[in-house]
Amino acid sequence: MAMSDEARMAGTGAWLQRASQDMRAAAHGLKAVPPLLDDVVFHCQQASEKALLGFLIWNGVPFRETHDIAEIGAQCAEIDSSLAPLIDRAAPLTEYAWKYRYPGGPEEPSVEEAQEALAITHEVAQAIIERLPQEAMER
Repeated sequence: MAMSDEARMAGTGAWLQRASQDMRAAAHGLKAVPPLLDDVVFHCQQASEKALLGFLIWNGVPFRETHDIAEIGAQCAEIDSSLAPLIDRAAPLTEYAWKYRYPGGPEEPSVEEAQEALAITHEVAQAIIERLPQEAMER
């Protein structure tokens, strides 16, 4: 069953709003003293994932629940092939959904790794925003 335009706009806007909040949390974590680097990269992964899911919702593409940016991104690239190079660069963010989240694993990423993750996340969000009409971002 096709999603109504109203539901599609609301869904897209909600996912983009959550992506924006995750990007804010990542930026805030980077400014903390000392920086909260594991949280920064986690929120980067989440923001990228949510921005891409918003794009899929806007385009009426069903998706399965996953944190795999490569999988979600491949669906986005089927809609707009110009996203493919960015998806390739963003795909490694996937591991941040779990890599530093639990005891017994690696302690935390480097500052440089966190900064790079945030830069890529901004690129993903910007690329999605550029491909959506203004009304898609309103909630």
